[in-house]
Amino acid sequence: MIGGVPYRRKVGGCSLIETAENFPADVAPGGIAGRTPADFTELLSRAYELGELIKQSALAAEYVYCKEQVELDGGVRSLSLEFAKAKERFAECERFGRFHPDYNEALDRVYEMESKLDGIEPVRQFKAAEQAVDTLLHDVAMLIARAVSDSIKVPDNDPNPKGCGSGGKCSCGGGGCG
Repeated sequence: MIGGVPYRRKVGGCSLIETAENFPADVAPGGIAGRTPADFTELLSRAYELGELIKQSALAAEYVYCKEQVELDGGVRSLSLEFAKAKERFAECERFGRFHPDYNEALDRVYEMESKLDGIEPVRQFKAAEQAVDTLLHDVAMLIARAVSDSIKVPDNDPNPKGCGSGGKCSCGGGGCG
């Protein structure tokens, strides 16, 4: 247990719950440079504080402002409804695959509506603000993960992923990459 919370460790596909008495010497209290491990409650509290700091950031404020501008824009609302209808129609066609007689027409309509939405300035600003917040959150997650280990995977919204399973070169040590 760390601060009264069980410590979980995965070994050979099994999840083990351990107490501090079973930790290796470098992980047991006082083992890492003489420091005791952080209490789970303290970690959650610090994560909450970090979340609050991010919510109070200029990037988050800009995101909220841009989102409100998009919601208030009547042109965006009407195009969004048309876009939703086009996506619904395409989803119906997609159930039958490319061989549905209206598949290409429905797909073209989705792209057309998406392009029209992307042509509206408040939508462009909102997408840029959303991307900035997403990048900030990803960077924070990477910093936290790398502070623990270089091999921890961090989720990403990148449509062109890098690393294991993506066809890219990585150094995962799994033997199948690169």
